[in-house]
Amino acid sequence: MRAAIIAVSLLLLVGIGVFFVGGASPAIIVAPEKVFHWPVIGGVTNTMFTSWFVVIFLVVLAFSVGRRLSLVPSGFSGAVEAAVEAFYNIVVQVAGEKNGRRFFPLAATIFFFILTSNYFGLLPINNVIGLTEVNPGFADKHVAMSQSEIPIVGLNVAYIPTTPDSVDLAAGEKAYIEYNGEREYKTPKDDHSNTAPVKEASHSHEGETITGFNGLIAPYFRSVMTDVNAPLAIAIFSFLFVEFWGLQTLGVSYLSKFFSFGKLLKGDILGGIIDVFVGLLEFVSELSRMVSFTFRLFGNIFAGEVLLLMMTFLVPFVLVDVFYALELFVGLIQAFVFAMLTLVFAVTAVSHHGDEAH
Repeated sequence: MRAAIIAVSLLLLVGIGVFFVGGASPAIIVAPEKVFHWPVIGGVTNTMFTSWFVVIFLVVLAFSVGRRLSLVPSGFSGAVEAAVEAFYNIVVQVAGEKNGRRFFPLAATIFFFILTSNYFGLLPINNVIGLTEVNPGFADKHVAMSQSEIPIVGLNVAYIPTTPDSVDLAAGEKAYIEYNGEREYKTPKDDHSNTAPVKEASHSHEGETITGFNGLIAPYFRSVMTDVNAPLAIAIFSFLFVEFWGLQTLGVSYLSKFFSFGKLLKGDILGGIIDVFVGLLEFVSELSRMVSFTFRLFGNIFAGEVLLLMMTFLVPFVLVDVFYALELFVGLIQAFVFAMLTLVFAVTAVSHHGDEAH
């Protein structure tokens, strides 16, 4: 009986979500949107803006927990300390005590920044509140638009509307697009393609206006790693630190795995050519790490964001919770994989050739 009640309740929630809570169709845009323009910095994208909040959160968390360290940790600070210690133990197990202390700051920074960014991207404030944008493609289809904004502290903030209604424009009638006080009139063609989806719309004959909301929203907050520049920047830092540690530990001999001309200088032509070719492959492999790091993280997080947006639009409430749980797992795994691969490559870079063979 209890199982039947739960099943009926779940189906009821799915039905309410599908028929009564369906929002506007999500727009899948790969590039981050510019939401601010400051004189010194220039254009600020939503992923950049979100990353600042992530950094501020981590800095405040570090200072707060650092001031409450004790021999017997407890509460929230104890949980954070336990997480950092657990990750440190993993690093030491992989790299050893000496190199573990050396590599831990970079590996931990990468892990906790990516993890926090991924989890911050799952908060309900993402992809919901932002600035309105006029879509030229809508204008070509004679869609009437106007701002649907709420002034908050002197800033016009848009919101995602509920399921829009539709309104038909007869031939000869005019609609206009109004954006930032400027109007552009559009006259529909004499065909049957003049249905304009408008929320709370009203229309009249030529010379009068059509109002409503139909446009795009550039959200203020968006998951940081959905911007390919973010994982690329982390991948470049990872690459530079690995090469620096290799040169610092092995000196100039570290470059011999890329540029091996010893056999050529000794007159062994065939062996020398093979060594040069292997070194070239090693060099290309070293550079390709940045590409694989970048697109592995970007692809997984961006795909997860699209999945959540579509599931929220199609089947709100029940089914979307399953995918949220999946994204919690994916966000953790991607952060761990990125940090661990960086650690493994660093260990390989500081190892002597004999150690590598072993």
